[in-house]
Amino acid sequence: MEIINLRNAPKVPFSLEGWKMYTSENAELIHLRLKPGESIDLHSNPFDVVFYVLKGTSTLYVNGDKAVLEADDTIYVKGGVMRGWTNHSTDEFRLLVVKLL
Repeated sequence: MEIINLRNAPKVPFSLEGWKMYTSENAELIHLRLKPGESIDLHSNPFDVVFYVLKGTSTLYVNGDKAVLEADDTIYVKGGVMRGWTNHSTDEFRLLVVKLL
């Protein structure tokens, strides 16, 4: 049995604070942290994702729409659509990303 936490999880291969908490051929679980004012640029991925907000408030942009999400909110985003995040708050934002591969 292996316990993964933020101290021993591999970092994500991009400039944000993020960690790969679980990886398999079917799914990946990523823990992301956005500092106040930090953003994830609009992008698309070929896989579906489920976002679960752990802490804070942030704005999610999906195909020209936007939604403000806060702790304990969950949202599903289909693969192939443009999405991005901006932490407009003065607090840290933490997010779990479940990639459905």
